Amino acid sequence: MLPPHPALTRALAEWLPLQRWFGGKDGPIDDLSIGTATELRTGDPALHHLILDVHQNGAVDHYQLLLGVRNDLPDRLRHVEIGASTQSTRKVHLYDAAHDPDLTRTLLDELAADASIGPLRFRHADGARIRTDLTSLPITAEQSNTSLLFGDAYICKLFRRLSPGVNPDLEVNLALTQGGCAHVPAVLGWLELEPGPGKEPVTLGLLSDYLHTGADGWSLAIASVRDWFAHTPPQRDTGWEGEWAELDASAAGGDFAAEAERLGAATAEVHRALADAFGVTMLPAGEVRAMAARMNAELTGTCRAVPRLAPHAKSLTGAFLDLAAQAEPLPVQRVHGDYHLGQVLRTESGWTLLDFEGEPARTQHERRALAHPLRDVAGMLRSFEYAARFLIAKPGTIPPEPGGRLETRAHAWAARNRAAFCRGYAAAGGPDPAAHSVLIRAFEFEKAVYEVRYEARNRPAWLPVPLKSLAHLTA
Repeated sequence: MLPPHPALTRALAEWLPLQRWFGGKDGPIDDLSIGTATELRTGDPALHHLILDVHQNGAVDHYQLLLGVRNDLPDRLRHVEIGASTQSTRKVHLYDAAHDPDLTRTLLDELAADASIGPLRFRHADGARIRTDLTSLPITAEQSNTSLLFGDAYICKLFRRLSPGVNPDLEVNLALTQGGCAHVPAVLGWLELEPGPGKEPVTLGLLSDYLHTGADGWSLAIASVRDWFAHTPPQRDTGWEGEWAELDASAAGGDFAAEAERLGAATAEVHRALADAFGVTMLPAGEVRAMAARMNAELTGTCRAVPRLAPHAKSLTGAFLDLAAQAEPLPVQRVHGDYHLGQVLRTESGWTLLDFEGEPARTQHERRALAHPLRDVAGMLRSFEYAARFLIAKPGTIPPEPGGRLETRAHAWAARNRAAFCRGYAAAGGPDPAAHSVLIRAFEFEKAVYEVRYEARNRPAWLPVPLKSLAHLTA
């Protein structure tokens, strides 16, 4: 049984802004109410599924919470306590039950049973057999969502901030799973909220195979960069200027280029599978020109907000104007939408793509929007630029070198791996970036402008990363 709603909502209104996945940290909560409350388990501990309606700045956002209720809260759950309440003269503890393995196993039970409880629908994929004897462990590094590892078999992503309709991560992964794509984890089941009249169900969670032997692309790339920075080039009589201008990033032991090429091939194969699953349509030339105009408008606004971008504005504008001038109908399709090295895993069998949810700040409609596949390629090229400079941007991580040598090293590493990725992508049947230089350049510059604004707002110390890469790309 839930505590009285006024006491519960007061406790939640104090607790919610402190959570990393809460999206409304830029202002106070005007009102908080409980949209739905579904009892999933009685007794001690008890489990309730809540949808929280949070009113801020004239808008309403919806958040998902697994609420645990215990008479006595063990020390291992103190860090997720929400508050205390009185029930029938007894004091009970309220907490975030996503961190309680005694309760999260309920999710597996209901998914295996294909159960419906109140407004909640637990669904398993056709042919999926879900084990219910596994213990969960939350992945603490995530921010916008919460993922639970069940043993070494499953990963369950719980979407904290909810959007109307089917989440693209479920929609895309399920279609690719059904199509036999080898580069995504198989979808086993999902949790959804029943739809209102004439609406789609709201996706609450997604259960997939857990690739326990996988290493994420970002970590592998950073290890390669670190090895490259530790490498000492051979000495030459010409002085360091000539020596460093001709750096070959393949000389270090941890060269990443072969993996970058394989990743490019896997990306092309997933793009082809997405085209098969969802189809391809043509974007008229007029819409391409409108897209270029939006890119340029974003550049203008970002230069006002971040004056350090202004020296690059002429080159950036030129790229967008070139796109508009050469506009022709473009094939567009479903793509990843937020593609970078942190969204891929290298497993024993090859590269796997994760998280087709799209950029969290985008609306559901924007996340489902069709795009040219080279937009994803541009995102990965930007990720190589970031990986190359990540260690430089963290003071004390690596020893400094005189005369901008580290930046020269970073540029050499990024250039080598960008070329390898594009080579693999084109060889596997993706549109060749070299043959679409105007388009890929516009997409990459658009992403770089977004990065500049993001870093200026959120991580000012990182602002040199996109700016220094632009110094090379616009030269």
